[in-house]
Amino acid sequence: MDENLLITEAQKGDVESFNRLVTAHQAQVYNVAYRIMGDGASAADVTQDVFISVYKNIRSFRGGSFKHWLLRSTTNQCYDALRYAKRRPATSLEGLGAEDDEGDGDYDAFVAGDDENPHAFAERAELRHAIVLAMNDLPADQRIAFVLSDVQGMTYEEVAEITSANLGTVKSRLSRARARLRERLLEQRELLPGQYRQTSMGA
Repeated sequence: MDENLLITEAQKGDVESFNRLVTAHQAQVYNVAYRIMGDGASAADVTQDVFISVYKNIRSFRGGSFKHWLLRSTTNQCYDALRYAKRRPATSLEGLGAEDDEGDGDYDAFVAGDDENPHAFAERAELRHAIVLAMNDLPADQRIAFVLSDVQGMTYEEVAEITSANLGTVKSRLSRARARLRERLLEQRELLPGQYRQTSMGA
């Protein structure tokens, strides 16, 4: 059964068709939410809220990319969750660990390769941790644009559609996000691979 037919049946109230849509898209929704929110528990909450909202509002879907429609709901839920978290500071995101990455497609980031020595693996894990913390410090709009573009690999046009922003705004957010991340990582240039460390120090 193709996706358009599943959507049509789900709009008629067919729960099985809706569940099949959830199964097809839940991994990407969770992945995007995880990258934006920074921890597994918050991402799981956002993912649940997204599909509850989609279930209630699927009759309003009028065609186009269902994936983009889902991700628009995801980013909106993330905005709301981040605003709430800002008003009520909770535990630090520095506790982010391998257990939060289950199912997000980056398991290999926590497993040493066959030809990778323990020291190289430790350095890679530390660099990844530094990147995650730097991403978590970005303003919500920049973080969302960065996750969609540079982590999920979407085009500027797709990011603009999902975030309901124009192309110029998307490019500006990405430029600022990349500059802030670069600045944060240069403060810890000892974690960078050798070629980048030398280039950075010579700049």
